[in-house]
Amino acid sequence: MIIKTKKYQLPTSTYIKMGLTSVLKEQWWVILIALAICCGYFWIPSIWWIIGAIIAYGLYVLFWAIQFTGVTQMEQNKVIFDKMAYEIDSRQILMKINTKQGMPVQWNMIKKAEMGKDAFILYMSKAQFIHLPYKIFNSENEKKFLETILKRKELIK
Repeated sequence: MIIKTKKYQLPTSTYIKMGLTSVLKEQWWVILIALAICCGYFWIPSIWWIIGAIIAYGLYVLFWAIQFTGVTQMEQNKVIFDKMAYEIDSRQILMKINTKQGMPVQWNMIKKAEMGKDAFILYMSKAQFIHLPYKIFNSENEKKFLETILKRKELIK
């Protein structure tokens, strides 16, 4: 069975928000460094330890926000934000810009997958993922079939 979805365009704001969330979840330990800097207050009591830690963590988050915003502005990444239809089967995901142009993504390129409350998210790296909202599927059976494929490939449990 092949799942053929409706055309969908990933909004840049959604990409930035999801990318930033993904990085902050994956690198949760950075907040521990900020807390360790705050603990300097017990060594030499000064509010500057806490202010410094907050500024450092803020700059870290700002760095990643700028990275994801930059990806949306680069010419070679404009294709990611075009309107695409997807053809999904047990061999690959075919991202189609039109009937003649498309890019296959093999399942072994997908590192992990998530089922959100409104979409499937297939992660290839920190900055690359495929966002498949439930509204682009033509029927409930197609969503269940994709879920079955993801379970077989051991990308979700």
